[in-house]
Amino acid sequence: MKKIINNMHYCIYALCLSALFVSCEKYLDKAPESNYTEKDIFGNFRSFQGFVEQMYGCVVDPDKCGAWNNYMFADEILNTSPMAFDLGNYWGAEGYFYGGNINNLPNDAYRDRRIWEFAWYAIAAANTALDKLEQEDLFSGTEEERRLLKGQALYFRGWFYFEICRFWGGMPYVARALSPSEPFDTDEFERLNFQQTALKMAEDFRAAADLLPNHWDDCTGDQVRITAGNNRDRINKFMALGYLGKSLLYAASPMINEEATGVNAFDPALCARAADAFGELLKLATENPGYYSLEPLENYMNNFQAWGNARPGLAECIVSPTIYDRGRVRWSTQPVYCPNDMGLNAGNTSIVPTHNIIQNYGMANGLPIDHPQSGYDPGDPWTNRDPRFYQVIAIDGEKVHSFAGLPQELATHRTGYHRTMTNPTATGYYMKKFSGLRPDLLMPMLDQFMAFCPYLRLAEVYLFYAEAVNFQTGGGPKARSSNFSMTAEEALNVVRNRAQLPNLTDEFSAGKDVFFEEIVRERAVELIFEGARFCDLRRWNRNGDLRYLRKTSFDFDRDPATEKPVNTTERTVITRVAEKKHNWLPIQVKWTTMFWNFPQNPGW
Repeated sequence: MKKIINNMHYCIYALCLSALFVSCEKYLDKAPESNYTEKDIFGNFRSFQGFVEQMYGCVVDPDKCGAWNNYMFADEILNTSPMAFDLGNYWGAEGYFYGGNINNLPNDAYRDRRIWEFAWYAIAAANTALDKLEQEDLFSGTEEERRLLKGQALYFRGWFYFEICRFWGGMPYVARALSPSEPFDTDEFERLNFQQTALKMAEDFRAAADLLPNHWDDCTGDQVRITAGNNRDRINKFMALGYLGKSLLYAASPMINEEATGVNAFDPALCARAADAFGELLKLATENPGYYSLEPLENYMNNFQAWGNARPGLAECIVSPTIYDRGRVRWSTQPVYCPNDMGLNAGNTSIVPTHNIIQNYGMANGLPIDHPQSGYDPGDPWTNRDPRFYQVIAIDGEKVHSFAGLPQELATHRTGYHRTMTNPTATGYYMKKFSGLRPDLLMPMLDQFMAFCPYLRLAEVYLFYAEAVNFQTGGGPKARSSNFSMTAEEALNVVRNRAQLPNLTDEFSAGKDVFFEEIVRERAVELIFEGARFCDLRRWNRNGDLRYLRKTSFDFDRDPATEKPVNTTERTVITRVAEKKHNWLPIQVKWTTMFWNFPQNPGW
């Protein structure tokens, strides 16, 4: 069996590298000594599900591939040396985007996963699964089993296309198993734009949502029930609806709409379709709170980290990375976010929050810090801020661990220890969201520390819904989708209220544009460090906007009497290079010189 699967992997991989989007006619060419047949592999649910499982294994964990890997390419983070993306060099970052070896499947190593190769491999596997389900007299199982297999394959085909396209733009949408002998330099395999590709993704997500259950634990079949109680990450209706809405909202967004139609604005009709998808999900979640619900503020960090080898995100996270190796958290995620002197990251620089991104955190009264009535005091900048600020950001004077023999309180002012030590903070802050920094932190605790960056949370669905409804046909802050009772403004307030902030004042819901600016700010705060910012700024056509190019540090002295910041300065560390061509990443030259119908992205 293992030899058969390895042969299948090699066939798919070789063709994916040569043609980028290929399946294999003879997936099950068996080894000479093997007695397995296609019927053995695809003939029953349990064995067929084993084939489907490899698609779960192709999901990239954003911050653990290539050991730790940068996945935040906009204005959120800094270290002590410039990042390639800040310099406008989008060719690199192979630790996240490309350079993986599909021949290593199956294995449990986070470090081997890359978006490009593993997504194309998974797409080929999805097409194979769908093809085998349709072959007469091959699969024998219940209708429930067939729906689960087909729903997963459709979802994964759409999901992996979304992962490719959100970085590299539109692609040929291959929706069938291919023969290795057929030509690929035909119109069928010509690149589409993102909007065209997204509409095909949406078809797959819609079909998957109609086939899949709310949760696999709701299934009744004996073979399906084998995994009851362990189905948290198995593909379900919520996941398919979330990405149905996400693909449509991306397709509707200004940058992508401009590419397709020349109009630098949201497409109202696509926004309406996205709003309905998110509305369907939110209605389902509201009526069935046992599936997904927002964590209360006191448990907010449970979305991102857990202790005792527990799985974070159990209540709110809808789509999370596949867990391959729990130990990678200790050696990837956690070390790079902590102060260098803790001895966790072998002398590497610490990745820290920028001051400019932190300025998106408003005040406890719900107002932005630059509002005349906010009460923000530049001489006391960390008092009475949005409660999420204190959960996510570590500041000067804060105790962040209990390691013996080390300064346990941060000293990030100009002459402070954490600003003058080897590889200091570059901005005056540290991150708590995925680092595990807390006052009682001890080294033994780190071996059971779990942290994972979610792909989709329920809070983000509320924000997506608010954005889609705001720009749909007849939309605005007071508008609703056609299938859910909540207005765009009310959806945004759900996320604000969870953070113990009051509802938006009328000033910020007076029109689409002013309301959208609050959505932009709320997404910057709620989804900080979760990989959304880079895609948001690009799809909104704001990646090259001057407001988002400066990455800044907060330089200050500490008043010995009050321990408050004095002599404060916001200093520009680097100004990001972001031109029109940076809307999409460049495709590696070796993949764009094979066929006339697979060209390079504009500007590269």
